[in-house]
Amino acid sequence: MAELKKVATDKAPAAIGPYSQAIVIKDMVYTSGQIPINPASGNVEATTIEEQAEQVMKNLGEVLKAAGSSFENAVKTTCFLADMNDFAAFNGVYAKYFTTKPARSCVAVKTLPKGVLVEVEVIAAL
Repeated sequence: MAELKKVATDKAPAAIGPYSQAIVIKDMVYTSGQIPINPASGNVEATTIEEQAEQVMKNLGEVLKAAGSSFENAVKTTCFLADMNDFAAFNGVYAKYFTTKPARSCVAVKTLPKGVLVEVEVIAAL
């Protein structure tokens, strides 16, 4: 079996359940979904979809960095929105970070942890 490496950084929110921020196996990193928690305070401070998406991207960037990767190496993302009416506004923020246009799924869900508006997970190469 390939060796798994758990990724942890205090520059992104700590896991709020029985999971890791990310797992590295071979030359790939799989992040857990990130929500817009400010890691400095441990709270959701952003209120709009744009502000929340920015915080999610900052959190993802730190997790990817801790794993030895980056947004540029993303091959697949999965995005969860609380309201599909936020799709265009979310895309505006998303496009600033995922400039290489990885494969993506984006779905609306009934609820997200802590009542947030957005969650994103990434699969990236190292």
